[in-house]
Amino acid sequence: MQSTAMRETLQACLAGKTLGRADALALSVVQGDELQDLLSAAAELRDRHKGRVVTYSPKIFVPLTNLCRDFCGYCTFRKAPDEPGARSMTLDEVLRVVRQGELLGCVEVLFSLGDKPEAIYPEMKQFLAERGHQRTLDYLVEACRVVLEETGLLPHSNPGVMGRGDLQRLKEFNPSMGLMLESVSERLLLTGNAHDNAPDKKPAVRLRTLELAGELRIPFTTGILIGIGENWQERIDSLLAIRELHARYRHIQEVIVQNFRAKPTIPMRAHPDATKDDMVKTIAIARLILGGEMNIQAPPNLTPDGYELYLDAGINDWGGVSPLTPDFINPEAPWPALHLLQQKSAQAGFELKARLPIYPEFIHQGDKFLAPSLMHFVESLCGADGLVNHNGPLGNSPTLQHSITPSIPGLS
Repeated sequence: MQSTAMRETLQACLAGKTLGRADALALSVVQGDELQDLLSAAAELRDRHKGRVVTYSPKIFVPLTNLCRDFCGYCTFRKAPDEPGARSMTLDEVLRVVRQGELLGCVEVLFSLGDKPEAIYPEMKQFLAERGHQRTLDYLVEACRVVLEETGLLPHSNPGVMGRGDLQRLKEFNPSMGLMLESVSERLLLTGNAHDNAPDKKPAVRLRTLELAGELRIPFTTGILIGIGENWQERIDSLLAIRELHARYRHIQEVIVQNFRAKPTIPMRAHPDATKDDMVKTIAIARLILGGEMNIQAPPNLTPDGYELYLDAGINDWGGVSPLTPDFINPEAPWPALHLLQQKSAQAGFELKARLPIYPEFIHQGDKFLAPSLMHFVESLCGADGLVNHNGPLGNSPTLQHSITPSIPGLS
């Protein structure tokens, strides 16, 4: 892209014009000074709408089961029943770790789990039958209900592809939910690629779940995973697909830009990691495509020296960070201690504030997006600004670090 044309494109975005596909593709090849101009425009757009506040959600990560019917080339979370570390949690185990997190000021209970493991594993069918269920999603509904009723902390479920009925039932106990789109690339389904043995990663299936969530007015988290074999056209098309759905339903509460990291135990262990330049460029283009009002997140544990880079590129959220439980999806990448995250954010000129799993703009719309039965649970945890009362764990203990090991046999 010529410098003059690029400046005109960036100025148009700052003036409120929607960034089109052709211009986004042109921005994807910029380097050097032009890359800095792109980052500056994205940061300015963020500042105009979000100010100099960066948020995070103090969470407990609950891996309800790591059995899964999909075999993604980059995943270290999924296990087969006979593998070391395979585990499905009982409700007592769930409550034990949630109550530990409650003592530390956590407000979100992130339920992450494999997609429909009962479809291929008799062991999961037996586990569910012993608890009166036929499907993992039914068991998840019960787990969410128990956590909400017993502790008042807020479930945020990320169980994979869901149909209308499952979304409706989970909405009664989840103020927000999530599903990473990852990519709209059909190529990744081909033999030898990241999704070649993962039926739930078909783009149309995942987009349909996002669409259903919009129809049901569920505040929804989604995002893209970069560096898994997609090209820039597919990456941009993924962001445009998210924008189109949000334009129709106004339900996407945040978009995550997450970088692939190779691990020694995965099929893609020899695949190169996404680079920092790739990450910051993708974040900046995502900001321009999705606009200043969208919440854009990058995980702080996957690039521990990238705090200022990501803030400079236009994010306004660090996602869920736990003072208690590890990142079971990326166990090699510990969460930053909360006081360190606060310090790094401040050094970049940002105030770190704790939020709920549902963003303030959706809380303020009341029962348009929230099940009426959830209103008092949400309101009891937030102030008038929709953020966590007293700034959550940081407000209670500015030097809080990872000091407790959760009691989850086989998963801690």
